[in-house]
Order: sequence, then C-alpha cells, then structure tokens
Amino acid sequence: MGWEALDQWGTVARVEPLAGGVGVNEVWSVRVNGQLAVGRLGRRSDADLLWETELLQHLDREGMTVPLPIPTADGRYFADGLVVMTYVEGEPPKTDADWRRVADTLRRLHRLTHGWPQRPGWRSSTDLLHAETGTKIDLGAMPPEGVVRCRAAWARLTGREQCVVHGDPNPRNIHMDAYRVALIDWDESHVDVPDLDLVLPHNAADLDDHTHDVAAQASAAWEAAVCWDPSGADEFAARRLAEVRAV
Repeated sequence: MGWEALDQWGTVARVEPLAGGVGVNEVWSVRVNGQLAVGRLGRRSDADLLWETELLQHLDREGMTVPLPIPTADGRYFADGLVVMTYVEGEPPKTDADWRRVADTLRRLHRLTHGWPQRPGWRSSTDLLHAETGTKIDLGAMPPEGVVRCRAAWARLTGREQCVVHGDPNPRNIHMDAYRVALIDWDESHVDVPDLDLVLPHNAADLDDHTHDVAAQASAAWEAAVCWDPSGADEFAARRLAEVRAV
C-alpha cells in the first residue's frame, strides 16, 4: 500500500524525508493529529515489526528513552510495513563524557533484555558460524576467504551470554540532552553478544584491550556481512572486511 497506509493513523501529513533507516526503508517526519512523529516504511514482516514494537514498549516501561510506536485508529502498532513512532529531540554525543553516558545507556539496554527472543528471521553473529543466511546477510555472496575471516572473528564470541543489541549506535542514532540519552532507529536491533554495541569512540565503555579487540573484530565482520554488495559497489563493506584480520 505504501504511504497511503498513513491514513490509518487519522489526520496525518508527511513533512520531510529524514536520514535514517537502512536499505529499502523510507523514513519521514510526519504529523499525526498535529503531533510531530516519525514514519518508517519498509518491507519487514509483521512478525519482525511486532518484535520491534514490543521491545520499544518494554524499554519505555523500564524507564529508557526510546521512540514509542503510535497506534493506528484501531489500535495496531504497524500496518502494511509502516510504523509511526514518537519524535525524540536531542543532540548527538560530542564529548568523552557524552559517550560514557551512551555506554551506560547501552549497558542498561543489555541488562533489561537478557533472555529476549531473537528477532524473527535474524541470526546472531555466532549463529553464522554454521548458518549461511539471516535477514540481510548472505555469506554465500561474499568472498570465501572473507567469510573465513569473519567466522574466525565471531568464533571468539562463542559461549558469551546474549541479549538485545541496538546494532547501530552511531551518533545519528543517539539523541541526548543534559538529562537523558535516547537511542533511536532500532531497525538493526536483534539478539547478540552485548560487546558488539560497545565498540565506541574513546573506548567509552572502558573495555580492556583483549575484550575491545574481540568486539572490534566481530563488529567489523558483522558490518561487512550486513552491508556486503556482491557487485562491490559498497565501499564501506569492503573497508570493514579489510579490517578483519586473518587468523
């Protein structure tokens, strides 16, 4: 149905496109009955969107600042691939102290989601030691030697406890002020090893050298796999894969 699905939220108007989302998603600022909000239109399954919207509601109940899904007029939190969420004000982190607050917020997320079920259709990094595909990942499309390096990086995480990771805690997905840190854009969130979220500027999470190296290598391998384009057009993915050491 596309953006016509917005009508299910009442009196709604699209305002302007926003930077955010990944791949086929379109993200716009919208006004819902006069309230500024964010709409994200994509091709995720209903099961995938149910997982995400239930997660955000759980985190809100636990006191975290996250974009909350706004229900349609008949009470649904998504419709035809469209999710409408509250708009969260704030600025990206800039200082070492800011990033330490981000690390604390990510660790709170991890504590609150131990035992959370995996996002439907997704794989964790350690699942990919044996699986070939999961959501946007297709290891069969990558150079075989690169897959060997990625799996060696992920193998170092074997046996670690897992929880929900945000999956993309870069500055544009963090809105903060003097009182709170908000994580936005949960499109990449899934269940995995928490240290994947903690490879932050200035080593704000205060990981020791070994832990930081393991997490940084596994994170580079994950981003290479998620973003890999068989045509070679994605320079970011190629650069991230080059950072994964041979073992």
